[in-house]
Amino acid sequence: MSASLTDVQLDLQKLQLTVALESGDLERVSRLINANIAVVDIAHLLASTPHKFRMTLWGFVDQAVQGEVLTHLNEEIQQSFLGRMSAEEIVDTAHGIDSDDLADLLQHMPLERSNRVLQLLSVEERSEVEGLLAYPEDTAGGLMTTDMVTIRADVTVATVLRYLRQISLPDALDRLWVTDRQLHYQGSLALTVLLTAAPSSLVSAIMNTDIQGIRAAEHEDQVARLFERQDLVSAPVVNDEGIVIGRITIDDVVDVIRDSEAHNMMSMAGLDEENDAFSPIVKSSQDRAVWLGINMATAFIAAAVMSQFEASIAQIVALAVLSPVVASMGGIAGSQTLTLMIRGMATGHIGQSNLTWLVLRELGVGLINGSLWAIVIGVITFFWYHQLSLSLVIAAAILVNICIAVLSGTLLPFFLKAAKIDPALSGSVILTTLTDVFGFLTFLGLATLFLL
Repeated sequence: MSASLTDVQLDLQKLQLTVALESGDLERVSRLINANIAVVDIAHLLASTPHKFRMTLWGFVDQAVQGEVLTHLNEEIQQSFLGRMSAEEIVDTAHGIDSDDLADLLQHMPLERSNRVLQLLSVEERSEVEGLLAYPEDTAGGLMTTDMVTIRADVTVATVLRYLRQISLPDALDRLWVTDRQLHYQGSLALTVLLTAAPSSLVSAIMNTDIQGIRAAEHEDQVARLFERQDLVSAPVVNDEGIVIGRITIDDVVDVIRDSEAHNMMSMAGLDEENDAFSPIVKSSQDRAVWLGINMATAFIAAAVMSQFEASIAQIVALAVLSPVVASMGGIAGSQTLTLMIRGMATGHIGQSNLTWLVLRELGVGLINGSLWAIVIGVITFFWYHQLSLSLVIAAAILVNICIAVLSGTLLPFFLKAAKIDPALSGSVILTTLTDVFGFLTFLGLATLFLL
């Protein structure tokens, strides 16, 4: 088995590879990438290599492990390699990887190309992969593997042990699924229980019925929460008739959790979690240009609000100086609440059932923080401009905008989710627009009413 590298060793390996690639020392590149290291580390090295060297490095990866390496790369890098292969080469490269991993690769290919790859598979492999492709990749059916072991409840432990010795056992096997003759799910039997039970014991007497079958259409986020709550290592997947069709293992759930975190973080900046940090400049520019355009549009909305108070700003220059303070305070308060809500919704802790309580709670937080910072900013403004009326106006505007911001941050994710819009992707832009608009409107409006 290839050894997995430590972070320090990986950093050193990356440095050595970069030097070898830049100097054109291909013999050294070959030695470094095939230096008996784990496939996950090879994938890490590929993902950490600048785009112009990546294809060269890929060419030195042993073909026997290329399929496994592909499964550890993000979608964009996967497709950059697969796009240069013929269907025959893809089949050869993917030989030996799990059927669920192959299905994931095919789902991101053009339909014509994926169909050609399917045609080249054996009848058994094709049937297995097509069964997995029937489910969206973000569901339990898309996560599962069909590589599993089922047994019946009316047999003895001795019979099960004899059966296990005769078959090829799948990787990461911790439980056997107990079914009837029609494969309807009845329970599970942990290997630890099986190995310590009396040979004459019936499976029905020692099996566990606590682990429920997961419906194939269940969303992957729900699957991850189920694994978290029940500390599962694996779980069965069943169809609408309750027939076991596969299993999900903890390694797939870890990928779901990691991808979810990456999605939430990258979406805040309008980027896809599959974006490659080393992709070509033009492509990266295109990916980011759309989000910059959206932000530009929202900025002009805020500017349009300010333009309605040009006369007030012209008479009291301090309004132009202090307006960003009001908008910024609201933006930060709203972002804190929005982040908390998105995380709570992702973990399943926040929903319609506790929304009213959350609104009241966040409004209370907004009133306390709004009052505190309204006083602080009001005092600073008084010592700066020596105008009590201006200090009172900005204090009131701070309090109002922070309250509006926390309410917006609480309710916005629910409205977006109801509209089938990802709150992590668009929530921050909409929230920023709201806090800017209401901040300028409140501050400049109050100033126009009471100072002019």
